Amino acid sequence: MDTESLRWFQLVADGYTVTEVSDVFGVSQSGVSRALARLEDEVGTPLLHRQGRVLRMTYAGSAFKRHVDALVNNLDDGLAAVGEIVDPESGVVTLAYPLSLGSWLVPGLVGAFREQHPRVRVVIERTAVGEDGRISTQLATRRADLELTAARVAGQGVVWQHVLDEPFVLAVSTDHPLAGRSEVALAEVAGEPFVLRAPPSGMRQQTLDLCRAAGFIPAVAMEAEDLPTIRGFVAAGLGVSVVPAQGLSVPATFARTRLLPLTDVGAHREVGLAWVDGRPLLPSAEAFRRFVLASGRRRAG
Repeated sequence: MDTESLRWFQLVADGYTVTEVSDVFGVSQSGVSRALARLEDEVGTPLLHRQGRVLRMTYAGSAFKRHVDALVNNLDDGLAAVGEIVDPESGVVTLAYPLSLGSWLVPGLVGAFREQHPRVRVVIERTAVGEDGRISTQLATRRADLELTAARVAGQGVVWQHVLDEPFVLAVSTDHPLAGRSEVALAEVAGEPFVLRAPPSGMRQQTLDLCRAAGFIPAVAMEAEDLPTIRGFVAAGLGVSVVPAQGLSVPATFARTRLLPLTDVGAHREVGLAWVDGRPLLPSAEAFRRFVLASGRRRAG
């Protein structure tokens, strides 16, 4: 059972005509038809039947195709892996990350990495908002090689290494009484309404923990799913919020809000890199993993 016949069967089953397959692969139509007939002989039952001018899958063909897809995809992955071993500078890295790291950290890391490895393609996958402690679906299902996280994660076979600490800052409107300060303590806004991330959210929980440590439970005026919306509510004077600095040197004015450093102990979040142990990374992904961890050490130094 040769792989070309399987690939041709895939295409015909997906709706391509024999003529189109023969054009794509540069073979005769009769050659494609004979290959499909041999495949059916080897399987022992018809896989395709003619319906008008096109071929449709039989029930047996539908069952067979699911396994053909998996087999051919695994074969292509294997060929790609060998290609990377032969030329690790031409591979693909898939990186998962949360939205809050996408506007500053991810572009910088990818850009700097591509300067050193210009032929490696980095594919980025945004992760869904969720609770701390778990890797993303992308990493768990192998859709991603690596994951940047905004908190520590754990799990069977999961390896997580610290990259940097991102400061939390207080976001206030530009006309807020504290807007002119160089730094602030959370206790100073204990009586004010807060704008928080909607649950479930690790950032929300960290904000609540910081407020509790400062001696109060915040009055939640508004909730939002993302940082731009939170900053919009703050800019409109609907409350204050604790947000990550996102690489900005504070105090600073950003997106019509004033961002002030917090003096509270623990006012930061840990950003790290996660991968699954026992799942060998291809050379290009391993190069990116080493690059990200080294960038974290340089920042710490």
